[in-house]
Amino acid sequence: MADQPARNFVSYELQGEIAHIGLNRPEKRNAISDSFVEMIADAVARAESEAKAAVLYGHGDHFCAGLDLAEHVKKTPIEGIRGSRRWHAVFGTIEHGTIPWISALHGAVVGGGLELAASTHIRVTERSAFFALPEGQRGIFVGGGGSVRVARLAGAARMTDMMLTGRVATADEAERWNLVQYVVDTGEARRKAHELALAAAGNATISNYAVINALPRIQDMAKEDGLFVESFIASFTATSPEAEERLRAFLDKRAARVKAPGTAGGG
Repeated sequence: MADQPARNFVSYELQGEIAHIGLNRPEKRNAISDSFVEMIADAVARAESEAKAAVLYGHGDHFCAGLDLAEHVKKTPIEGIRGSRRWHAVFGTIEHGTIPWISALHGAVVGGGLELAASTHIRVTERSAFFALPEGQRGIFVGGGGSVRVARLAGAARMTDMMLTGRVATADEAERWNLVQYVVDTGEARRKAHELALAAAGNATISNYAVINALPRIQDMAKEDGLFVESFIASFTATSPEAEERLRAFLDKRAARVKAPGTAGGG
């Protein structure tokens, strides 16, 4: 059945400086349709305009079970290309935007859901989560950026295994494969994601922008090209007014020093 235009599949909540964006189509395991993508785009634009970091999560029992196959099966080849390119554009505004995004994962993180999660900068998963790329079994191919983002996280060989055999990964396997960075108990992913978002929001804005935009591009460069670009970014960020104030605060002992994990007063 086609989406109902009046229904909003994305919730939005601003908690201080952190935007919380929820995928809200639980009866379909948050499967993503074309109209759903446009609602994600609107929420991302709003978060970029008023938040310093964002948390992406799913309502119901699952983060996202992927592409809405009922809609996809009706598309012509050119409609499929246009849809895929729109996913690329919207997910790209997350990956290459101006604020850090942390995804809170639980239940199904499958197909397009994994592609969406891969566009965020940090991924937190509950132990209940499971990860899969079943496109091969459906007779299709990833179209939401997975061949680039997921393959770069887990490696092409691991992704090939998942797509050819239908292998389903647990949360612990996903962490070992670099698909996620944190594994937490059931019900804790969104809280942990918010904690990480707060930490990121406390950084200098220009530093966050450099981290989320420069690092992935430098990875695509030859070694010497990457080092050359790094020098320019390092110089540019270090000479900003905010950097000067933060460096002076550290030198004047007004900012916490880095300490070992578990040490009281670490920062």
